[in-house]
Amino acid sequence: MFRVMLQSQWNWSKLLVTAAVIGAFALPVLSIQEAGIQEPSRWGLADLLVSMQSWSIWYAALAAGLGLILGNSAWASDHRGGHVYALSLPIARWRYVLLRFAVGAVLLAAPAIALWIGALVATASIELPEGLRAYPTALAGRFCLASLLAYSVFFAISSGTARIAGYVLVVIGGIVAAQILLNAAGVNADPISGLMNQLTSWPGPFEVFTGRWMLIDV
Repeated sequence: MFRVMLQSQWNWSKLLVTAAVIGAFALPVLSIQEAGIQEPSRWGLADLLVSMQSWSIWYAALAAGLGLILGNSAWASDHRGGHVYALSLPIARWRYVLLRFAVGAVLLAAPAIALWIGALVATASIELPEGLRAYPTALAGRFCLASLLAYSVFFAISSGTARIAGYVLVVIGGIVAAQILLNAAGVNADPISGLMNQLTSWPGPFEVFTGRWMLIDV
């Protein structure tokens, strides 16, 4: 049954996963090229680290987007069929949900491995300045954890009706948009800021998205 579910999910998300694999491999390679690390005399160490840090948003965005789409698509076929197929199977509901979750988790592994390979290729192609080290495995592990966290959240949200999932996504998007607009207007919205800080700062659950995604660091 797992193989059947995996094949079905792959058919629905193969274009997304393929694009994510390509993007994950390319990100560390592009970050090295952008930093100009082949000519370290042009850069101070601080400037180089700032350049590396500027790529953090792309790693986090790819992980979040991948988790979002895979989490939502995991239940797409069930929603379309009114869950008749799932309820007709001779297995416990909890086991069916676990299989559904495991299928998406397996698909998440491909972009994480691609990022790890891309990071290894990128760091092997350059000679680091004195005082800096490469962290390809740690970066790939962080990406894997972030994408799995995003996938888990949206998998749980999408397990309900499509309408409920839409409401939750609109609320989350509204909070984020309100925070951005209020900050741009110079308005200090303490409740929203406090909530966002609690969620995105250690030990908040989403700190993995806002921390340092550094391929090269001290």
